[in-house]
Amino acid sequence: MNPRPLSPREQHLIDRYSYCQLGMTPQRFYAKWQVSQEDMAAICSRSVSTVRGWFRKGRSYRRPTPVDLRHLALMDFLLDNFDQIPADLRQALCATEQEDDHT
Repeated sequence: MNPRPLSPREQHLIDRYSYCQLGMTPQRFYAKWQVSQEDMAAICSRSVSTVRGWFRKGRSYRRPTPVDLRHLALMDFLLDNFDQIPADLRQALCATEQEDDHT
């Protein structure tokens, strides 16, 4: 299978995504959404211990990575815009293995 060439529109999208400074701190996410630190760990694919470190002060504080900030910002976007995202697009984006077995 040969890779599909990119259209100018797709290349523009890649350029915009590459330079996008999308990010949300764990503190802002936690203040906005009623989630547990376990939920945040699942969103960011981190351990609960790592997430706890984001909320500590002093020497045990752990700084979240830019990838963590992007995960939280994307989750915030999905939570804010869930109703506007067409069902088939949600399915394509976040299909579970169980759902995949039925398609």
